[in-house]
Amino acid sequence: MTSRLEYDVVDVFTDRPFTGNPLAVVYGAAELGGDQLQAIAREFNLSETIFVMPPTQPAATYRVRIFTVVHELPFAGHPSVGAAVAQLRRGAIEAGDVVMECGAGLLPIEVDAGGAARVTGGTPSLGEELDPAPFLDAIGLAPEDLTGPAPRFAGCGLAWPFLLVRPEAVARATVPDPTKIPEVTVFAWDAATHTAHARVLCPGHGVPEDPATGSSALGLGVWLVSAGLLPADGASRYTIHQGAEVHRPSTLECTVTAAGGVAVSATVSGHVVAIASGEIVVPPFVG
Repeated sequence: MTSRLEYDVVDVFTDRPFTGNPLAVVYGAAELGGDQLQAIAREFNLSETIFVMPPTQPAATYRVRIFTVVHELPFAGHPSVGAAVAQLRRGAIEAGDVVMECGAGLLPIEVDAGGAARVTGGTPSLGEELDPAPFLDAIGLAPEDLTGPAPRFAGCGLAWPFLLVRPEAVARATVPDPTKIPEVTVFAWDAATHTAHARVLCPGHGVPEDPATGSSALGLGVWLVSAGLLPADGASRYTIHQGAEVHRPSTLECTVTAAGGVAVSATVSGHVVAIASGEIVVPPFVG
């Protein structure tokens, strides 16, 4: 087994370096155990680290495992976008359609030669309506800050709770105690432009606030359809601005397709900027 692994660091959902969401993309780690992968993710200390491996299913182009600093995820958006473009730049894949194998299944990705990628999320899911009071209390907002329907979980491979608030309340939200609310997407919605200003507070994932969250962006489309804020039928586009509060402005371009008032698919896309590359030592195996 090799003693070092190659990696790239990229910024995702941005076209400018040192903005967007930073990501480590690590190659050649298929023989490593989960504890070793987790140790590498802790070493990079980014919101997520993605490990690119050979596929195990014939329909897949490649397989990935995705880790935060504290645990593994079945799917995440900015690693999926970032790893696709990083591999394109390395010559490992060609521009066009590829299929990523991950914990959420086989997901299509369209890779653009100009340094962007579009990920189609997994099967949409939508939870029951929740009491907004614990969410508002946990993030330091008042009942009058709530402007929309009750919060509920929604996602396309990884679900998030969504809380719609007044535009001026988004910046006032504070990171919750993870023992009370481990994660929440708090956002304001501009119906005229189909644009959201979002913050993803996720201390339960080892990150107080994420600069750009593709999985949340997908779930937001599912939530918006359920709330009647996007059309009940056909495809709709929406844009999410995120990360300004942590000095990492990001832009996520999304679509959601609905039928009969129910979301049936969603996509998220963005640009990827190369930042660094190198080698990292393989940590000792922990049985």
